[in-house]
Amino acid sequence: MIASLCALATAVRLVSGTYDCGYSIQSPEGEGVITFMDRLETDFGQLQNISQSHDWVAQKFTVSAEDGRGNYSKAFEPTNVATQATHPQDYSGQVHGVELRVSSTISNNTIPASEIDTRRLDLHWGSFRAGMKLTDVKGTCAAFFWYFNNTQEIDIEFLSHEFYHDRSIYPANLVVQSKASMEAGYDASKTGNFKRVNLDFDPTESFHEYRFDYVPGHVLFYADNKLLAQMKGSDMPSSGGHLILQHWSNGNPLWSGGPPTKDATVTVSYVKAYFNSSDDERQSYLRQQCGRSSERASVCSIQNVANATSYGGNMPDDSNADDESDAWVAEV
Repeated sequence: MIASLCALATAVRLVSGTYDCGYSIQSPEGEGVITFMDRLETDFGQLQNISQSHDWVAQKFTVSAEDGRGNYSKAFEPTNVATQATHPQDYSGQVHGVELRVSSTISNNTIPASEIDTRRLDLHWGSFRAGMKLTDVKGTCAAFFWYFNNTQEIDIEFLSHEFYHDRSIYPANLVVQSKASMEAGYDASKTGNFKRVNLDFDPTESFHEYRFDYVPGHVLFYADNKLLAQMKGSDMPSSGGHLILQHWSNGNPLWSGGPPTKDATVTVSYVKAYFNSSDDERQSYLRQQCGRSSERASVCSIQNVANATSYGGNMPDDSNADDESDAWVAEV
């Protein structure tokens, strides 16, 4: 039984304080709760530079056109990841998060792209949430996903060439990659673990929260707390992995489309992850912290947002408010 709950003051506030015995959500079966012992929270609107983050790393690598099954190579560059401090001094726009850019400038048949990953690789069962504003520039793929390997992957992907404002068509592509999808040439649509669900809002107009809950045998996808799809069975992942935010194009007309005719930007305002670690030492440490808690059962009931605003305006006054994973140093 949960003895104490935490409440969020607003829809966008990150959990204030550490709850020694975890963070809970309702079970997908509808009875009881599931508790996660760990958390990683980042308000990107407060982050001056991604290089200063304790939790995130901007990636640098290239995927060839052949390997990426596209018409162009895609080059992920840290220079395409922008925060407040990395904008030019004459930049007059507001920055409400980390900006992931796909450049329209093609060099050597390569499209510049962007990606940031969590440093931690032990994110196991959990509830993973991101506030995002998507691009309306045609020809890119924006993705929020969890990854262990090519056969254990959970994706929410948005293809901007599929958006039609005049018909209010805004699909979200929901994917679980598995051994079955590998055998189908990484075409998850042939396995039943792919769904294209139309959003009931324009994702390019404002920020919305996209979420997936990854629990044993189940993956559930949400937008602004509305259940979009549920996938379950033996094809669901079972390992610990990491989170990735990505924006790219390789000219494949069957997926990203493009290349874009002008620079395209996706903005991520926050990520909130509540999870259990796949690291035995980390699990042991958190169990000990719970056992020492002054409150018998200090568990936070995670509040569901109905509308993700563009910034964490009600963050607690904390010098580390931009990057709030629970501190841990392994004893060796």
